[in-house]
Amino acid sequence: MTASPADHGAARKDETTDPGQPPLKRVLGPGLLLLFIVGDILGAGVYAVTGRLAGQVGGVAWLPFLVAFAIATLTAFSYLELVTKYPQAAGAALYAHKAFGIHFITFLVAFTVVCSGITSASTSAGLLASNLMIGLGDDNPGNGVVLVVAMGFMLLLGAINLRGVGESVKFNVVLTVVEMVALAIVIAIGFVVVGKGDGDLSRVTVFESPDDKNLFMAVTVATAIAFFSMVGFEDSVNMVEETKEPERIFPRMMLTGLGIAVLIYMLVAISVVAVIPAEDIANPTNPDAGILIDVVKVGAPGMPIDEVFPFLTVFAVANTALINMLMASRLVYGMARQGVLPQVFGKVLRRRRSPYVAIAFTTVLAMALIAYVRLASESTIVVSLSGTTALLLLAVFTVVNVSCLVLRRDPPGKFRAPTVVPVLGALLCAYLLGPWARLETDMIQYKIAAYLLGLGIVLWAVARLLHKPEGGHFADIDHLDGDDTDWRPPGQR
Repeated sequence: MTASPADHGAARKDETTDPGQPPLKRVLGPGLLLLFIVGDILGAGVYAVTGRLAGQVGGVAWLPFLVAFAIATLTAFSYLELVTKYPQAAGAALYAHKAFGIHFITFLVAFTVVCSGITSASTSAGLLASNLMIGLGDDNPGNGVVLVVAMGFMLLLGAINLRGVGESVKFNVVLTVVEMVALAIVIAIGFVVVGKGDGDLSRVTVFESPDDKNLFMAVTVATAIAFFSMVGFEDSVNMVEETKEPERIFPRMMLTGLGIAVLIYMLVAISVVAVIPAEDIANPTNPDAGILIDVVKVGAPGMPIDEVFPFLTVFAVANTALINMLMASRLVYGMARQGVLPQVFGKVLRRRRSPYVAIAFTTVLAMALIAYVRLASESTIVVSLSGTTALLLLAVFTVVNVSCLVLRRDPPGKFRAPTVVPVLGALLCAYLLGPWARLETDMIQYKIAAYLLGLGIVLWAVARLLHKPEGGHFADIDHLDGDDTDWRPPGQR
């Protein structure tokens, strides 16, 4: 999906921090930027949540995607205002730091972003494990098999991360095309089935709630589920320094990218509703693999496409997981360099120049999450961890929208959202954080989020006791993700 913070962080030292380094090369025009943003949003989300939200609202499964898109777009406006005003790399943590100036709040925002990357990657691991086994001929792998494969995948990601992976924009274009091909297959199957008279397109206006909720509450729950599929656009603000004429083309391309993504999602939802019988939508053959594989099997029986589709899914979600783990490990490393987390997390392999302690920490944490959900919960890996990701990012988006309002005290940048936009964005994101937006089985999301943030706070407290950085905590917040290509031991920098 998105190029890693390691990639642009490695080259991001600008004139304000290192006059000897040239600025980043501006290589992204409108086309490449648009594909980058679309690829940033598409990925594990639509595979993970479509069937589940359809099970909450029936045939109007496209509606929660549309509502999630509207809320994400409000927040995107806030991001656009802030990124054109403060075109640095640290994203939400930077905006919170400038708005409130309280390093504990900055830490919480930064560590919440770290946790969202870890839970998102763990979600992808569950999806990948189930789809890989289906592709290999095992339609119903046991819990132990899925757990072992998911764990093995996370170890593989850790090993790749340790080598110091670089993702180019052109490679991201290839991945985006593969992801779009996989979703285009689902959409095409839906239209073919409807055209042959075997599907029921009339169901797309039928609202059904298994718990007898009214439309508003059912859509609220489904929107919280759907939100996992709309996240990712916020990472693209890190590309502003590599974009040609960013003030002119970045806002237009971000909003266009969001629009393309939601259109694809709505068409996928319509295909699911048209192809899968109503009584089966909420109960996919393999909950961890998602409902889209069922669309392919039901809508195109006997065709070899159902043998290829699981591997397309594996390819799409594997890249999502890799980039999330790259981002999480680099942020942990950056916070250690800032003195906000214990300095041990800032250790770097001298040959590979990769932050091996931060990588080990985030990998082990992801594996622990997968094991906890699989072994100690009635919920699935995908359901629990995709929901936790959405929960964490909704909290971050709430802070970003509030920060946008607070930072109106500074001189305006090139882009300014109408005041009502961040106000609505903050209120709606905060609303979706509440327990009323979750099913009873989803309450584990709060527990997982609390455990993760609690661990972070303990580490923060240890750092506060043992380390007093020169210049204060977050002295160089503009470059929170760190720069391990120019790493030198303390005292030699």
